[in-house]
Amino acid sequence: MADDDQFMDSLEDLADFSDSGSDYEATLQPAKRSKRAVTGLKPPKRPKQRAASRVSSSLLPPDSSLQQQRHSRGTSRQASRPVGSVNKPVQDISAEEIYDAVCSGKTAMVTVVDEWLDSYKRNREAGLLVLINFIVRSCGCKAVVTREMFDMMQNAEIISTLTKEFNEDSVNYPLSTPGSQLKHFKAGLFEFARVLVRSCQNSLIYDEYLFPSLLALLTGLSDSQVRAFRHTSTLLAMKLMTRLVEVATIVSVQRQTTQRQYDMKNNNMARYRDTEQLEELQASISELQENEAQVSSMMNALFRGVFVHRYRDRLPEIRAACIEELGIWLKTDPEDFLNDGCLKYLGWTLHDKQSPVRLQCVRALQGLYQEKEFIGRLELFTSRFKERMLSMVLDKDSDVAVEVVNLLLLIQKTEEGLREEECGHIYPLVYASHRGLASAAGLFLCSKLRSVISSENVETDKSVHASFIQILISFYIQSEFHEHGAYLVDSLWSSAGSELRDWETMTALLLQDCGLSYEEEGALIELMMCAIRQAAQATPPVGRSQGKKVLSMKDKKIQEQDRRRITTHFIPQLPQLLAKYSADSSKVSLLLKAPLYFDLEMYSSSPKLEKYLDLLLSQVCSIVEKHTEVTVLEACAHLVNALSSDRYTFSSRAHLAFSQLLDGLTDCFSTYISDLLQGTADDDELYNAASALKRIAALSSGKDVTGWKLFDSCLELLKSRIESGELDKELMVPALKCSAFHLMWAKVNAVNSTPSEAELKHLKREVRSFCRVCQSCLSLNQAETRDQAFELLCDLLLLYSTSAARSEPALQTLVHLPSDSLRSEMAAFLLDYVFSDTDPELNVESEEEVRITLLQRKRNQLAGYCKLVIYGVLDLTAATDVFKHYSKYFKDFGDIIKETVSKTKLISPVQSAKTVCLSLQQLFSEMLTENHSPQDLNEIRVLAKRLAMSFGIDLHRARKPLVALHMDGINFAFRDQPDEEEQHPNVTFLVILSEFSFKLLPQDRAQLAAFLESECPDAALSCPPVRMYRRSLEVRSASRAREHAEEGSDVPSLDTPATKRRRTTPQGSAPSTGNRSWLDNSSIHSSLDTPALTSTAQRQPTKPPTSRKPSAAESDSGSDPTEPEPEPEPESEDEFSAGYQLRKVRPVKPRRRQPSSRQTSSNVDQQDLNSHLTLLSLFEDEDEERAEAENEENAKNDSEPESEYTLRSTHHTSTSILDELFD
Repeated sequence: MADDDQFMDSLEDLADFSDSGSDYEATLQPAKRSKRAVTGLKPPKRPKQRAASRVSSSLLPPDSSLQQQRHSRGTSRQASRPVGSVNKPVQDISAEEIYDAVCSGKTAMVTVVDEWLDSYKRNREAGLLVLINFIVRSCGCKAVVTREMFDMMQNAEIISTLTKEFNEDSVNYPLSTPGSQLKHFKAGLFEFARVLVRSCQNSLIYDEYLFPSLLALLTGLSDSQVRAFRHTSTLLAMKLMTRLVEVATIVSVQRQTTQRQYDMKNNNMARYRDTEQLEELQASISELQENEAQVSSMMNALFRGVFVHRYRDRLPEIRAACIEELGIWLKTDPEDFLNDGCLKYLGWTLHDKQSPVRLQCVRALQGLYQEKEFIGRLELFTSRFKERMLSMVLDKDSDVAVEVVNLLLLIQKTEEGLREEECGHIYPLVYASHRGLASAAGLFLCSKLRSVISSENVETDKSVHASFIQILISFYIQSEFHEHGAYLVDSLWSSAGSELRDWETMTALLLQDCGLSYEEEGALIELMMCAIRQAAQATPPVGRSQGKKVLSMKDKKIQEQDRRRITTHFIPQLPQLLAKYSADSSKVSLLLKAPLYFDLEMYSSSPKLEKYLDLLLSQVCSIVEKHTEVTVLEACAHLVNALSSDRYTFSSRAHLAFSQLLDGLTDCFSTYISDLLQGTADDDELYNAASALKRIAALSSGKDVTGWKLFDSCLELLKSRIESGELDKELMVPALKCSAFHLMWAKVNAVNSTPSEAELKHLKREVRSFCRVCQSCLSLNQAETRDQAFELLCDLLLLYSTSAARSEPALQTLVHLPSDSLRSEMAAFLLDYVFSDTDPELNVESEEEVRITLLQRKRNQLAGYCKLVIYGVLDLTAATDVFKHYSKYFKDFGDIIKETVSKTKLISPVQSAKTVCLSLQQLFSEMLTENHSPQDLNEIRVLAKRLAMSFGIDLHRARKPLVALHMDGINFAFRDQPDEEEQHPNVTFLVILSEFSFKLLPQDRAQLAAFLESECPDAALSCPPVRMYRRSLEVRSASRAREHAEEGSDVPSLDTPATKRRRTTPQGSAPSTGNRSWLDNSSIHSSLDTPALTSTAQRQPTKPPTSRKPSAAESDSGSDPTEPEPEPEPESEDEFSAGYQLRKVRPVKPRRRQPSSRQTSSNVDQQDLNSHLTLLSLFEDEDEERAEAENEENAKNDSEPESEYTLRSTHHTSTSILDELFD
């Protein structure tokens, strides 16, 4: 027992190490190496080991016999070799060979481990040295631990020496190598750890030398400031810990089985007892208890020495690895780990600021909640962290949010479950743009709806589907997202596809006379149409598709089957539905979309189905005659276009039906046209004519109406209305549409046929006449007519442009270019009605929907104008009216203007750059004519910065455009204005032009500097704008030094911490005060630029306890702060549930005396910074309650209570300060 106490003391030293000393020193206590520390220990009791193995052989893993065979085989090989052969390097595997085997992944790891075990059994010091060098090599360090270092140095000294020799050129190391190499190396390293432990689990794991020495080294490396050491050793230590947990579980099962055997035999009558067998069993139990104690000690050492510190490491990969392995431990050994003392780490990590760490934490919790026997132990954890998990459904990382929703689904299935208000956090996510998150929320919603149905004891499938659809309708109505039914259907498609494909139940509910309410019928029709679209197209709605997905053969087969089922069911049902809801515009407009998803060829497959075609055509014509709403007429037009397609054999019947409809509408309009032109029509005649013209205009978009000769009548009507000033939008807007569609269909017919020259000239005259009418409409004080005229002008000018006739030389006669007056009118329209902050149709009480509609209309108008520029209808200089509003209206039109800028660069890079410069010149000239203010100049500079970014990163490609831009700008700056008294009034434009200088190459800078000297008068060389522009043309380093010299600016104080500052101190420069303390304290004096390899935060020096007022987190006792005590962990439920209260922590002893300037500073901000740095000094301590308090405080401070679904921030206070100061 004394030996065990000595071993436990060494492990306690391993756990309670201090962080004092050099930042590069391993913080492990420099105890003697294991070979010296265990010299007094008794050798393992081999007879007991054999007894334990004999009694519990049935409990060994499947490959344990193979392991024993390998051990015996290695022993026989060792015995057969002469003693002198162990020193031959040829017979022992080297560290480099092990490393190559791990990296390649092609070598059997069992063979590699067996060869190393053979060498270890021959000479355990040499074998351990090989293993140590393999670990060092795996860290990316090419230094070697020699035998002299191994014999004479402690672990901390070895690590310190390796750190000094870690002078690799690249900051990469094996675990940070991108690509497939990382995958192979990690897999090989993990396999090596697994095979090593399994090969030693019955022998060498208990030799009290190999694993204690290995774990001590890994613990020291895991606290190194070198990221490669810390990352690799932590990952390896966590994998070894996982395998040790498995061994501990096996040994525990063996001990329990042996104990049961002993109890059973001991309970026999005295005469039946086998005393010898009882002694063997007792010896086996004692041996297993010793083994279990040794494994538990090693596990405890790894947990406290590595995990407790590294689960909050600065590197997110290390934190994620720790949490991932913790989840495995909790599932593998719940008796030892599944308690509040270990679960709290998962709860704290839910607040981690890095999404990969949160993701591993949530996945670990999923593994626990999947086990029903663990639910009881998780009740306290669930109640404590449920609020945090609910807030994480809005995590900024969608993958984390998806896993959180899946986790909450598992919690929902427990007895406690979630309350309805808690489920309300998840329901809105079915409308999320991320499809994975929406599908997870849909699965949650589907599970909830089915649980409600199961509580109602519904038996038949039809009844279940009907109940599901009715509950879904209620949810859809209550969610108040009536225009987003497609997103709800897409979210439920994978989890409730059978219910959403039950067309029979849906149509039965709709055709019932007293089944659903009016609102429920509308919701069901919308959901049904969304489901039809989803099944027929097999594509997600807009905004949820991640690129173009190619359907597999299986998906295509399912799509075709669904489409046939839809067609077969709805061909007879659709006329009935249209007849029932023909008077309701909102419902019938949705139902009219159904045939667009049919397999329309089925109409001609049998005479019986042709009857339903006639019924459908009759219903469509009846609906057109009943309605004048735009949505209904547009839906009819789409259906007319689809049914009239020449690829269907029944298209002639559709043509006949719709031609008869157009005949009636044309006759109605012609009846009133003469009265309209004469101005004698009354209100009824005006209404009837406008209604007929609306229907004709709607059908014109889907059917050729040139045969009805309506163009002349519509054009005369427009001219008469404009001349008389009777601007009736109900009549003028459809008249504009009819005329424009006539010209569009005429162009299509001209392309598809061979018209005569006279016909082409007549068509061109019609185009010219219509453009004049539209130009007159642009100045009308009637918004609908004005907007419609502008949009139609953009379309027709593009259709009859030079680029459109390029592929048809015979149609060059039809090319129509806009006149100068029309160009100016369109540009004025853009400035007055698109780039305008004041809209007469908007007021303070306008609904958001109206604002969105108006914005969408403006975007369409701007896009139409930009297309005219891109396709050469308008000159590139016309784009200046667009470019100069890039910055001011970036929120509304930024994407359109950015695309236009990029397209113009493809057309002519130089001319595009000159257009950019011209737009800035126009803004500058406007600024001079108005009241000049610095704010106006700053706005133009902001625009210049944004436009400069459009030149991209390929500076060689942008050379000529940039030089041309600068030359135009210089010429403009020194251009004399005849009516200006001041000489060179435009010289300030050089300030704006300097925003483009950072994109210039050095040779171009010199060329432009010479050009500036030649153009600039001598008197203007000393002007501040000229000096500023000249500095922008100089090389960056020289320009920066000259700027400091001219402006007299001081170098920023080194005492002020800079954001995102590297911790390197270049040679020849003075280090900052914050860095000086740890550099001077370090025991390593090297010129090596170490920060490229470091990652953890350096401890900031703190003031002595007597010089600072103690805070709530510091101890007010009189104990010596230089002798830290281990902080007890809360192991009871009371301590855990009491809740993250701040423990009293004694201040850390300062490493070095602070400079006097720091001690005497009374600045409030500096005191606040020092208080945060004190937190940093405690960041690596084993004060887990303090870390929990920080997490809780951050979660509360970063949350927004007024937002019900706002995701709380995941930033740690200490870590965020760490990022700003020491990254």
